[in-house]
Amino acid sequence: MIRPVNTNINYHAATKAEQLEEIKASRKESKQKQFTQMISQIQSTMVQKSKDDTVEVNAQSFKDFLKDIGYTGKPIASLSKQEATELVSEDGFFGVSQTSERIAKFVISGAGSDENLLREGRKGVLQGFKEAEAIWGGKLPDISYETIDKAVAMIDKALTDNGYSVLDAKV
Repeated sequence: MIRPVNTNINYHAATKAEQLEEIKASRKESKQKQFTQMISQIQSTMVQKSKDDTVEVNAQSFKDFLKDIGYTGKPIASLSKQEATELVSEDGFFGVSQTSERIAKFVISGAGSDENLLREGRKGVLQGFKEAEAIWGGKLPDISYETIDKAVAMIDKALTDNGYSVLDAKV
């Protein structure tokens, strides 16, 4: 006697697998949207302009930005030359090590192990750097190039640590 195959079980399993894939895709899309929104929000804060109160808005945005990145030191405008020099020294809050680490961590924590988000974050960092050069009017101080190189290297390391090739970008 030949027993009929229960196709309901296979259909049910396929449906569950499809549902799982849909959930994964939805979560990935949601994470990408959140990451894009964060980048957009940062860009708009940094470039925020107003006709009547540009200086006031930008000063407050700058203070908020410093607070957001964890700077709790003396107000920047009241620093002595020595204090400012210490802040940009190798071990200083705005030195190459700490700044590049903050930039890379922002991208890596926002992207997780998602290849496309890591690549888009890397691309965004480089684009932001080009925009900073344009705003500055050309070549930035050397510390800026050291910082961006180190931040990008950390993002590249996150790509390779997750099994992705830095050279074989699919994006």
